[in-house]
Amino acid sequence: MEARLKAAIWVKAHVRRCATQGIAAVIARHGDDTAGSVLIKLNRLERGCTVLSPSNRGDGTRVWLRATGPATVPEADADGYIARQVKRDPDLWVVEIEDRDGRHCLDDPVE
Repeated sequence: MEARLKAAIWVKAHVRRCATQGIAAVIARHGDDTAGSVLIKLNRLERGCTVLSPSNRGDGTRVWLRATGPATVPEADADGYIARQVKRDPDLWVVEIEDRDGRHCLDDPVE
């Protein structure tokens, strides 16, 4: 079994990684430090938003799924999706990344 990085460490490192690339990223919601899951709200400003949710393929490879669908959605729709997920999982973290070009600094594939 592979050791899992604590959520707080991953989130803080990802926000810092975005900053080094000149991408605005903030912790929009603080979840459980140890085991909270993470959603990425990718805000392309006037181009709309996408919410990314982590998942694993059958072979164990980590991927990020476009939880709000293949196309960008209005920010209110993205926020509504996040609010519904928080009701189900109060330990959830939310990182908001603002980048017109949709850069997110994730190493894992986005599907």
